[in-house]
Amino acid sequence: MIQLTEELEKARKAASLSQEALATRAGLSRMTVQRIESGQIDPRLSTLLEMARVLGLELMTVPAALRPQLEDFVRSGGRLLGQPAGAGAPPSIAQSLADEGR
Repeated sequence: MIQLTEELEKARKAASLSQEALATRAGLSRMTVQRIESGQIDPRLSTLLEMARVLGLELMTVPAALRPQLEDFVRSGGRLLGQPAGAGAPPSIAQSLADEGR
């Protein structure tokens, strides 16, 4: 949980939002945001989802056994391990999804 709240805090700061601004947009009190970020409370999933929504993020639950593979996949830019690089390589899944979003 700590890593998730740290990521939400980083996203809040990157968006140049104060704790109060995030709280207002998420329908929370500033004290709740402060206590979540400091690890003083264990927030409800619905609270984390609302904070993420305000920050333009989407939370995903990933089984612990799959996390290392998912992290490797994300670090590789969506390319499967062992996939050839260069002009003859198929496009990465991440790039294909990004192109679809345009």
